[in-house]
Amino acid sequence: MRDVHLLGIPMDLGAGRRGVDVGPSALRLARLTPTLERIGRRVVDHGNVPVAVPEATDDPEALAFVDAIAAAARATVDAATAMPEGATAVFLGGDHAVTIGTYAARAGRGRTGVLWIDAHADLNTPATSPSGNVHGMPAAVLMGEGDPRLVDVVPPDARLDPRDLVYVGLRSVDPAERALLAERGIRTYTMTDVDRRGIAAVAEEAAAHLAHVDRLHVSFDADVLDPDLAPGVGTPVPGGLSYREAHLLMEILAGTDLVTSVDLVEDNPMLDDRNRTADIVVEMAASLLGKTIL
Repeated sequence: MRDVHLLGIPMDLGAGRRGVDVGPSALRLARLTPTLERIGRRVVDHGNVPVAVPEATDDPEALAFVDAIAAAARATVDAATAMPEGATAVFLGGDHAVTIGTYAARAGRGRTGVLWIDAHADLNTPATSPSGNVHGMPAAVLMGEGDPRLVDVVPPDARLDPRDLVYVGLRSVDPAERALLAERGIRTYTMTDVDRRGIAAVAEEAAAHLAHVDRLHVSFDADVLDPDLAPGVGTPVPGGLSYREAHLLMEILAGTDLVTSVDLVEDNPMLDDRNRTADIVVEMAASLLGKTIL
């Protein structure tokens, strides 16, 4: 089994609510390392990349904290590209804008597909975003859409091909995002698809759609889970994945042997109940990285 290398990105610059910068600590306190070690993984923790503090950051830009977010993304690329080639990288967020750096660090190592497991599409640009928060924009940035300071973090030859992106768990999509999904022909599985077809069929089809890539980056947003199960998120949407659905999705992805990097993002301990959301996210990570019932 591949070694696991952890890297925290304690960033809430892209979110509308404070507190998600404590996510890496919450996941570590939820015993992420011991949990992965119990399934036979050797774990190396690289600590956290430096991220600006909003209150101590001069922010004259219309797009909130864009320069600081770009700087954190570049710091993430520097730290992550130093990880061994054969390791599985697990990135601890932080808001979902951290994926600009995590994807950029991994995409230079071969054709990289992305499975975006999220209630939201995160496909807005500064021109279309209802909130102006960058954590609603990273998927567009990976494809070359958005503020140039963020887009430039991903080298042109490593930008995400829409054919290599699949969504699972969508249930809150803005009009401009809906149009871009259709225009780019991006494969999506909403919660309606999960309800009608079952998570096993959805997961297997999503994995098959990405079977052509060299490596798979799984970007797991805690708000894909139902808020009754995982309350510690800043943008909760009712009707998410159940505990068992999420585990089965992770187990099926683990069986592909394609997963080489993982984001665990948007866990906000300030909104949680006794670190419950972090505990569940750690369990999901364990299933994705090889934990089985027997």
